[in-house]
Amino acid sequence: MIRVLIVDDERPSREGLRLRLERVEGFEVVAEASSGRAAIAAVLEFEPDLMFLDIRMPDLNGFEVLKGIPAARRPRVIFVTAFDRHALRAFEVHALDYLLKPIVPQRFEAALEHARSAHAQRLASRTLEELAVALRGGADGPSATRDAPAESRRAAALDRLMVRDGPRFRIVPVGAIQWLESCGNYVTIHTGGRELLHRITLSQLEEQLPAREFARIHRGAIVNVAEVAEIRRSPHGDGEIVLRDGTMLRMSRRYRDALL
Repeated sequence: MIRVLIVDDERPSREGLRLRLERVEGFEVVAEASSGRAAIAAVLEFEPDLMFLDIRMPDLNGFEVLKGIPAARRPRVIFVTAFDRHALRAFEVHALDYLLKPIVPQRFEAALEHARSAHAQRLASRTLEELAVALRGGADGPSATRDAPAESRRAAALDRLMVRDGPRFRIVPVGAIQWLESCGNYVTIHTGGRELLHRITLSQLEEQLPAREFARIHRGAIVNVAEVAEIRRSPHGDGEIVLRDGTMLRMSRRYRDALL
C-alpha cells in the first residue's frame, strides 16, 4: 500500500484528489495539509510514501516545502498546479510527475503508474540494503545504511532522465535506455530507435544509474543489462555484446566481469 499525503491550500482540490485516490487500489490517503508548514509537519509525523504537492500556497511554495524536509525523510512527489511554467524546475528536484489543473484522467493514471514503479524500486532497494547488512554480519541502524555498498545506495538513485530535444524536454525512463555512448562532455542515449544527446559525462551518469541494471562494457559505453541478447568472447579476452535489436558493441577485457 502506498501511503499518500495531499497538500493544497484549496479544500475542493484536496477533496477531488482524495476522491480520485479512493477509487484506486493500492493507495491510502493518510493525511492532508492546507499549507506548506503543515505539509512539512505531516511528512515528519505520518511518513508518507507519496506526496501530491501544490506549488503556489500562501506561506511556503512547493519547492520550499521540499527544502524543509530532511532528504532521508522526503517522500516521492507529484506536483499538482494550475501553472505549467514550473515544470522544468519540478523535474530538476526529481518529481515523479507534474499534473496541471484541471486534472485529465489519463494523465492522473499515468502519474499513478509512475508512483507504483518508483515505490516498487524503493522497496527493492531497501531489501538489497538489508541483505547487504545481513551478509556483513547483521549490523543495523543508520550507520549500517551509510556503510552499505555504493551499488546498493544508488540502486534507486535515478529512475528517469530529463533530456533536451530541440525546444522540448523529453522524459526518458532509465529502463527504456538500451545503451549509452560517451561523446566527450556529453552522452548519447540510445532508446527506442532514437539518439538523444545529454549534457553529462558518462562517468557522472554511471554514478546515478541503478548499478544492477547497467554495466560498463568499455571506457566509452554502458549497456542496459536487460537489453543484452548475446555475449561473444574472443580468445584475447575482449569480446562483443549483441543487443536485442541486433546492435553490436565492443566489450573490453577490463570490464567484461561486469557482465560475465
